[in-house]
Amino acid sequence: MGNRYAKSQIVLHWLTLLMVILTYAAMLLKDSVPDDLASLVKNLHFNFGLAVFLLMFIRLGLRRRHGTPATTPPLEEWQEWGAKIFHWLLYLLFLALPVLGVLTLAYGGKEWVLLGWQVPQFVTPDPLLRRLIKSTHETLANTGYFIIGAHTLAALYHHYLRKDDTLRRMMPGK
Repeated sequence: MGNRYAKSQIVLHWLTLLMVILTYAAMLLKDSVPDDLASLVKNLHFNFGLAVFLLMFIRLGLRRRHGTPATTPPLEEWQEWGAKIFHWLLYLLFLALPVLGVLTLAYGGKEWVLLGWQVPQFVTPDPLLRRLIKSTHETLANTGYFIIGAHTLAALYHHYLRKDDTLRRMMPGK
């Protein structure tokens, strides 16, 4: 393995970021759009979130297939462990959020459309459980801002202060 991620890993990393941005943007806009567009924006939020979920599974498969290139110069052991733990937190976050979002809809008895397909009700609505799941979903989503920010700051720290190839390994191009 070279000192870069596989092109497929790089493309999916940046595509996932785009979907995460669109998911958060739709969430933030849903209360700011006219009533006739609110349903569309909510549906976009759900669909972008599910796209993140699917991309994360594909990325996990690619990570297993291609591995992770070593950082040059090598990290200290505690930084290596920190990076691994942090990346797994990102994976868990972006796998858990869509599941919690779907369960919030399901237990709320809400109708929603997935890529043009009306999703049938698959659980008995339960307002108390919905409230708990929704609260957990929102708390994790808010935590996501900090996790994404820390991930970005770590990449910039490695690039500009530590001057290693952490950021360059994931950048598009040659």
